[in-house]
Amino acid sequence: MSRIYLDNAATTSLDPEVLEAMMPFLTEKFGNPSSVYSYGRETKLAIENARKSVAKILGANPGEIFFTSGGTESTNTAIHAAVRDLGCKHIISSPLEHHATLHTVEFLAHTGQAKLSFVKLTENGHIDMADLEALLAGSEDRSLVTLMHANNEIGNLMDIKAVGELCKKYDAIFHSDTVQTVGHYPFNLKDIYVHFINGAGHKFHGPKGAGILYVNENVQIKPYINGGAQERNMRAGTENLYGIIGFAKALEKATEKYEADSAYVHGLKTYMAEQLLKYFPGVTFNGDTMGRSLYTVLNVSFPKSEKSEMLLFSMDMAGICVSGGSACTSGANSVSHVIKAIYNGKSENMVPIRFSFSKNNTKEEIDAVVAKLKELM
Repeated sequence: MSRIYLDNAATTSLDPEVLEAMMPFLTEKFGNPSSVYSYGRETKLAIENARKSVAKILGANPGEIFFTSGGTESTNTAIHAAVRDLGCKHIISSPLEHHATLHTVEFLAHTGQAKLSFVKLTENGHIDMADLEALLAGSEDRSLVTLMHANNEIGNLMDIKAVGELCKKYDAIFHSDTVQTVGHYPFNLKDIYVHFINGAGHKFHGPKGAGILYVNENVQIKPYINGGAQERNMRAGTENLYGIIGFAKALEKATEKYEADSAYVHGLKTYMAEQLLKYFPGVTFNGDTMGRSLYTVLNVSFPKSEKSEMLLFSMDMAGICVSGGSACTSGANSVSHVIKAIYNGKSENMVPIRFSFSKNNTKEEIDAVVAKLKELM
């Protein structure tokens, strides 16, 4: 069987049209954007055009978009700036966040720079909104709320607008990790009370190492990386020119084809869920699978047995690429921090597998995966 790739929440393949847009900047248009001669001016112009395109798609002003190396750098920049520059001495987050957020807020708490509170979760892994409001109302210090728009492991979608309204009510700074949703859902940031969001090009068929940080024009922060005056003095370092061009092109393509692609991918997710329920007794789904959930992610728990414990390994040997959680934990045997948090540690009798889909997948591939699972189980 040829290789089947169902780990698109970890990364996606580079779209050929995106590569085509990047190629001139990998070859003849190689000037440093900070140079004043023509080679530099043409690359500087290309970056600014990419910024305008990204801003328009997200409903932001070009001056609010900063190009970074990806979601992790953007998250670190936002969280550190909120504590250092914006007076936040209380961080409200959740135990389900990506490690880029979790490790950052834990570092700030351990070093005494901010108090850390985790919001309670509902049974299916959503944020408990009543508890979030109680934490905000009870805080003596200005709060930073950092909660992901969509969970990268189980797919749960947070109501970003409702959380924003709570932050507005209590004058909190709001950062949302939107790595799994930028390029997958339409945004109009003018309609959302949010100070920081981030994106990563490789999640929607763009290049790796290219991302964005949106900084709302109403907040003033200092750079996280110091040095040169690139990115309007916000991010030092020579720009990832071809990555920025690729990010913008990938976002343009994803936006143009959003309705057709999202409907198609959602159909694949639904079809796989139906097939698994049909052929595998005892299978359950993690998170709010058929409710407020990413159309790209299906997190499945198989009952633990000698065979199922080897599922990840066996599927890899069969040429099927899936993961046990996020890309950070895909090679690990232990259950991810997200699954542990949802089930309060009572997850020892389940083997979670994350299937995540893209426009490049087919029903035939899902049939082949289900057939292989029948053999393996």
